[in-house]
Amino acid sequence: MSAASRAPQRSSSATGVCDTGARAARVRPPRARARRRAALTAGAAVAALLLTACGSGGTSGGGGNTNFVTGTDGISTAPKGERAAAPELSGKTLGGEHLDVADFQGKVVVLNMWGSWCNPCRAEAKYFAKVSEEYADQGVQFVGINTRDGTVGSALAFEKDFGITYPSLYDPMGKLMLRFEKGTLNPQAVPSTLILDRDGGIAARSLSPLSEERLLKMLKPVLAEK
Repeated sequence: MSAASRAPQRSSSATGVCDTGARAARVRPPRARARRRAALTAGAAVAALLLTACGSGGTSGGGGNTNFVTGTDGISTAPKGERAAAPELSGKTLGGEHLDVADFQGKVVVLNMWGSWCNPCRAEAKYFAKVSEEYADQGVQFVGINTRDGTVGSALAFEKDFGITYPSLYDPMGKLMLRFEKGTLNPQAVPSTLILDRDGGIAARSLSPLSEERLLKMLKPVLAEK
């Protein structure tokens, strides 16, 4: 073995690339490295969100810098005047039409994050279908955000099975869910349900599947606001 081959590898402090005496590895330009880091960060955020999918849900307390409280029933609420605004939520629906949740300001909006693969979502779907029809003429708009369904076919079949007639935004990678600011009543699991007041503020949140009783417990106080 030659002296060159026995020599230990050296790491360049400037590039972090091992120097074996062979042709130096090509170093990514700064912009390429920045783009790669941004892509990895976004991917990690989506992966972290999806790891919580179809759990029993959790709660976030009202301490620290938050402006909401969580009841013993797992429903978190924020008082009127101290609510975070919902982010921009728009895109294609499962039916291929454009939808912007902001267009429903003036109504109370029920946002439900769901997937056809999610058993707790299937358990609560019949209640959402029922309440959405009963309150359609009372200034309430239901909107779904469908996530982690690789194609719209299974999601559309889910809607047909449970008689869901309100629209759902198609969000297979969970990007819309990541638009909500941390520390607010943001969705953190699938299913999650948010109630938006008439001004687009996030008034209530549940991170677990809902019965009809709990869904109405979230909805009615916001609907009664003037």
